[in-house]
Amino acid sequence: MIEVSGLTKCYGDFVAVRDLSFTVRPGEILGLVGPNGAGKTSALRCLAGIIPPSGGSIRISGHDLTAAPLEAKRVIAFFSDEPRLFEYLTLRQHLVFTGRLYGVADVESRIESLLTELELTGKADELPGALSRGMKQKVAIACGLIHSPRVIFFDEPLTGLDPIAIRKMKDTIRRLAAEGAAMVISSHLLHLLEEVCTHVLVLKRGCKIAHGSLDEIRQQFAAGDASVDLEELFIRIASQPEPPEGGGT
Repeated sequence: MIEVSGLTKCYGDFVAVRDLSFTVRPGEILGLVGPNGAGKTSALRCLAGIIPPSGGSIRISGHDLTAAPLEAKRVIAFFSDEPRLFEYLTLRQHLVFTGRLYGVADVESRIESLLTELELTGKADELPGALSRGMKQKVAIACGLIHSPRVIFFDEPLTGLDPIAIRKMKDTIRRLAAEGAAMVISSHLLHLLEEVCTHVLVLKRGCKIAHGSLDEIRQQFAAGDASVDLEELFIRIASQPEPPEGGGT
């Protein structure tokens, strides 16, 4: 479970995220959306423990991220839109190395399962330099899933993937949720979020301006039109008057 209360992130005098609170329960997928500069990436990096918050609290599976960072991070996976790999490790060596770091007991069987699921078996002994941008992204995803994380953060997860890989990635996201993972996905691909997310949180200038299940968001902003898709809902929400203060990155 992800429990966020009053999360604030400042860069000097600039407030990127302001007083953000929400909960994501096991099996839920929260779509984090907003215009460029809304604060999505800053919020995600705080949630994953990559950068410290300026205020508020974050609890991951019952562990306070500030007071017990190791316990919290053991169950986290964070996927950025830019895969970062070791130049001189093969795909398989990346997985072995990551699995050992997390103390995965059945690392070999986990590796074979992930290679098959992400269609990487034929590339297992390749170095990153021989892989396409999309393949590198899949390697990063495989490394992030090797320890069976219970809390998962995606920042534009489909960048560089081809249509077949996108479909399989959506299947993987649904499988992880069905197995009880709590997830937050930040993406400008609103059709993706509409297909896989159970809830949506909209940020603007660092402030939460809409939050709820997809049905709740539709009831609030669709004016009784059940056929309105998430893209149109987002445009309506984002067109509302801006919060009086805030900012984002």
